This record gives sequence, C-alpha cells and structure tokens, in this order.
Amino acid sequence: MNFGNILGMVKINYIKEDLYASFDTIIDFIRWGASIFKQSELYYGHGNATAIDEAAYLVLHTLNLEPDTHATYFSSSLTENEKRAVVDILFRRVQERIPAAYLTHEAWFAGLPFYIDERVLVPRSPIAELIQNHYEPWVDVNHIERILDLCTGSGCIAIANAYYFPHAEVDAVDISEDALDVALQNIEKHHLVDRVNIIQSDLFSNIQGKQYDIIISNPPYVDAQDMSDLPDEYHCEPALGLAAGVDGLDLVIPMLEQAAKFLTEQGILIVEVGNSEYALNEHFTDLPFYWLEFEHGGQGVFLLTKQQLEEYFTAMQ
Repeated sequence: MNFGNILGMVKINYIKEDLYASFDTIIDFIRWGASIFKQSELYYGHGNATAIDEAAYLVLHTLNLEPDTHATYFSSSLTENEKRAVVDILFRRVQERIPAAYLTHEAWFAGLPFYIDERVLVPRSPIAELIQNHYEPWVDVNHIERILDLCTGSGCIAIANAYYFPHAEVDAVDISEDALDVALQNIEKHHLVDRVNIIQSDLFSNIQGKQYDIIISNPPYVDAQDMSDLPDEYHCEPALGLAAGVDGLDLVIPMLEQAAKFLTEQGILIVEVGNSEYALNEHFTDLPFYWLEFEHGGQGVFLLTKQQLEEYFTAMQ
C-alpha cells in the first residue's frame, strides 16, 4: 500500500469519526447520504430514482427497517454500532459505485423481494406492470397453464408470474449456470419449487417439444455503442446479461425466428428490447410489433402473437 492510499484511509476514518459524533438520528444520516450521493454524481437506474431515495433505502435496510417505514421513526437515535454500519454502506456506495441492490443483496420486483448479487442483473423491467395486470387484455388468467421466462436471470419474472398466475407452471430458462443458482435461491425463498422449474438452455435449445401460453423475455439487448457509454454502476453487472452485439439484437433475432414453434395456438410472445427498438424495427420492417405502453414508465417492450410470427416467417421462406 502506497503512502497516498494510507493518507486517503486516514482521511476517510477521520471523516467517519466526525460523522459518528455529529449525527444522531435516522434522518441525519439519510440527509447526509443524499448530499454526498449528489455531490459524487452517482447514477440511479437500479430501483431508486433520486439521491434521497437511494440514501433512505440504504439507511433503512442497514437498520433492518422496511422501505415504507413511517417517517415518525426517522427522529430515532442510532446506537454507535448502527452509526458505523450506516456510514460504511453509504461510503461503499460512493467509493465503489456499486448498485444499492448489490450492497443489500435485495431488490423488489412486482411487489416481491428477491435475493440479488453480482451474478445477475438488478431487476428493473417495466414487465412487472404487465404481470401485475395479468397481461390484460391479451390473455385470460383462467386459461393460462404454461409460461416460459426466457433469459430468467434472478428468476424475478418467472416467480412473479407464478404469483399472479397461481394455476400455471413456469419454466425459468437461462444459459448462465451462475444466474440459475441465484434463480433457484429465489424460487426456494418464495416456496415455489413445485411450480417454477429452472432449465439451463441457450434460448430454446433444451426445451424442445414444449409449448407455452405466454413466452416472456427480458434478454440482453444493449448494443455495442450503449455498452461503451454505460455509467459505472452498470459495469458492476454481468456483461452476459447486457451485451447483445453491434445492434443489440444477437438474441432477439433467433428468438423471433423460433418462438412460434413453442407457442400454443393462442399464445403470445412479449420481449423487452429497450433502446434497440429502432434497430429491431429496421431489421423486421414488415413484422407487426405491438409496442406496449406503461402507466409507471418504461418503453421498448413488444408483443406478438403466434399467428403473426407464423405468417411473417412463412412468407419469408
């Protein structure tokens, strides 16, 4: 360790000791955390929208309090050990630029908690809104028997579907063994081992012979230019879950080409492609994508039916 690093550590420790003496309540640390987050120009794209939201989430989680803890508790004083734990996690967020979900190993999706670590992306898809609305008006919740979550990552989409479609069996597919380890942990956490199945597969390669009423996917779709421009926080996430070639379509194109075979007659395919929406429309100029709208924000998610996929790719032959 060089002299500069030693001096830096001494300075940080001095600042921490000053904080322990100067601040006392929950709101003190939330306010200070939000201030240093803003000064440090952190990026918020993993669940919280602002510096104060991020600081409040980290402080409350560290104190084992729920995210919706009433503000009347914010005047409570912290013990010395609690102060040290809170300051440590706030410093880590600034110094290491690690998304909050990786620091707490927790993220929320569709109103449900999930275990998260650096082996999977942090859940943040607008698909949660579709699931909570039972994909209305596109499907009848009482007639959904099988759902496929392709590129499942942490398993959050598969598990949320199992909650909102209690009579359906769900397959959670990913090429990454690491991701499936996290997905299994979440499946067990939510006591859904009997209805959510994990399958290691490169897209559809290991699920031959099956058909689904809904195929849902939030695959890697970040193009090469966007990958190079991502904020530091996104580079903490596995590139396998983000990068999808020059135009962001490396997985979406073969998914579209193969999906009809795995859909029931009334089945639908829903895929998030984010900023690669333009490139997808350019590649498939005559495919009638229906681009979904979201009440709570989000874009770049399309829906297609089995019939639309069959008609398009049959005409292309």
